[in-house]
Amino acid sequence: MGRKRKQLPLIENVEIADVAAEGKSLARVEDMVVFIPFGAPGDIADVKLDKKKKSYAEGHIVNLRKPSEIRVEPRCAHFSVCGGCKWQHLPYDFQIASKQRQVEDALERIAKVELPPVNPILGSEHVWEYRNKMEYTFSNRAWLTFEQLNSGLDFPDRDAAGFHIPGAFDKVLDIVRCHLQEDFSNRLRLFIKEYAKSKGYTFYDLKNHNGLLRTLMVRTASTGQKMAVVSFGEESSEKIADVMDAVAAEFPEITSLTYVVNTKVNDTIGDLDIVTYRGQSYIEEEMEGLRFRVGPKSFYQTNSAQAYRLYSVARDFAGLSGDELVYDLYTGTGTIACFLARDVKRVIGIEYVPEAIEDAKVNASINGLDNTLFFAGDMKDVLTADFISEHGKPDVMIVDPPRAGMHEDVVNVILDAAPRRIVYVSCNPATQARDIAMLDGKYRVTAVQPVDMFPHTHHVENVVRLELR
Repeated sequence: MGRKRKQLPLIENVEIADVAAEGKSLARVEDMVVFIPFGAPGDIADVKLDKKKKSYAEGHIVNLRKPSEIRVEPRCAHFSVCGGCKWQHLPYDFQIASKQRQVEDALERIAKVELPPVNPILGSEHVWEYRNKMEYTFSNRAWLTFEQLNSGLDFPDRDAAGFHIPGAFDKVLDIVRCHLQEDFSNRLRLFIKEYAKSKGYTFYDLKNHNGLLRTLMVRTASTGQKMAVVSFGEESSEKIADVMDAVAAEFPEITSLTYVVNTKVNDTIGDLDIVTYRGQSYIEEEMEGLRFRVGPKSFYQTNSAQAYRLYSVARDFAGLSGDELVYDLYTGTGTIACFLARDVKRVIGIEYVPEAIEDAKVNASINGLDNTLFFAGDMKDVLTADFISEHGKPDVMIVDPPRAGMHEDVVNVILDAAPRRIVYVSCNPATQARDIAMLDGKYRVTAVQPVDMFPHTHHVENVVRLELR
């Protein structure tokens, strides 16, 4: 017989002190820090502990005795269950002030380098319906909330179209309305759900890996173009055609209607063939007259308006005069490279994903940019002393790595190349700060600009300019 799990206590009248990592809040109880989701500084609450270690614990609010004065009413009916927007109960000015502190704290505590004053964060003009990409999952195992479970009612219809529950990948919360993308996204998802149910088509079983309807990706562009990518879990050409015809008839505004058959265990479609059912195989974003093709597999910043502000900051920090050789590391589909190309002598972009590099070449071509070169491969393998010797020593480097930051070998090559200026764009201030510390021997930080790309979440982008000492 296994050991009986020790019951952890309920702590009454806990005062929430601040926000913390991963969108949680924190309280201090005696000599212990307690991390609590969906709390607001100033809340007085009874907190049930879920996990306890020597110096910290995790818990959840079971009774909000006195709400904080800064609390606001969340717009979304699914708030706190969905798990996507952990800060909807906090006013937006408090959100961006917290993100500003997050950036400053990471640079001061982790980088420990001399810093200029951090510029005020660039908040998002639109805090709702700002996302240009959403991904939904169809499932026959809808997550039942505690309220539903305690209602005593039966829920025989468990078909859902929504989001995975955090920590329970085989459970999907049925979403009525998400406020992060324009309402077209909701109308499309609900139409497919109801149409499939009316025809008796099956929803995907995440445990047994079968069922017709699997996922839906919706992409919308600032140009007004719209893309739908429907993923089917079974090879059934007649049913697939029926669903796609119904979508095409109901939503003539879709300019790129595509589908994919995915019979793998995982939901990824990067290695699968996408079928264009109607319209083009891509949509286009626009930025200062430049057009960027975005396909079903393409990466593009999910907040189009803030992406423009982010890239504008990077260009400003680069201090271009028109005669520079610029290296754009982790170039993705070449958006920053193309954005800078008209202001420099040449841009060389490097990216791990070969398909992204092909997109980058297309984006350069359709915009008539003949001063770009793109290379695919692992950054630490491509960016070498021999590569720099062959293609030229960069005057400026733009680096925009994934959340894990840069490999130490890449940092060392950058130090050896010694560009006069580095513009470091990051979605993770902690790993950015770690990398800046490694660059500190040769470079000093001369400007810092946080940019909020994701309202109602704890995520923040940050741009740092480093100058050769």
